[in-house]
Amino acid sequence: MTQRPNRHEASPEGESAAIPTPGETEADRGPASIRLQRRIEWWDTDASGNYHNTAAFRLLESAETLLLGRLGLLHDVYGRLPRARLEADFRAPLQFHDLVDVDLEVASVGRTSITYRMTISRDGRSCVEAKAVAVLLSEARGEPVEWPADHRRLLLGSGPLAPELLPPVR
Repeated sequence: MTQRPNRHEASPEGESAAIPTPGETEADRGPASIRLQRRIEWWDTDASGNYHNTAAFRLLESAETLLLGRLGLLHDVYGRLPRARLEADFRAPLQFHDLVDVDLEVASVGRTSITYRMTISRDGRSCVEAKAVAVLLSEARGEPVEWPADHRRLLLGSGPLAPELLPPVR
């Protein structure tokens, strides 16, 4: 995943699209991406005490929901963007209460599909690298449809969005 410094602040409501720096054009910002922080919860772990593989995909969906919401697309595509492919490389274990960064980036937008790249890291160390492909449908359980041009522009040109970071635990 391309790491870029996040220059964007969230609004009080927590929603923000990317804001260009002076002289920057939409095309310069690159694909939409977002970072969110979460703690590994008890229900994310299995009998070994480490996180279960399904936790990574729940974190991916949380990041996707935040990204689409910040772009203003969530309610338009919700329920009609099912997964077509998921893959993940699990590089390091995570345990209960670990603070993780979930970085999600739009890797590509096809005619009817979108591909995301995700990295879950702890203390700067990559623990999971994943890829997900979803297909835009006409309606829930409908037929694949082409991405609207305005959606495509937002997905491919919004750059890093305001992160959702957790406050420190005292």
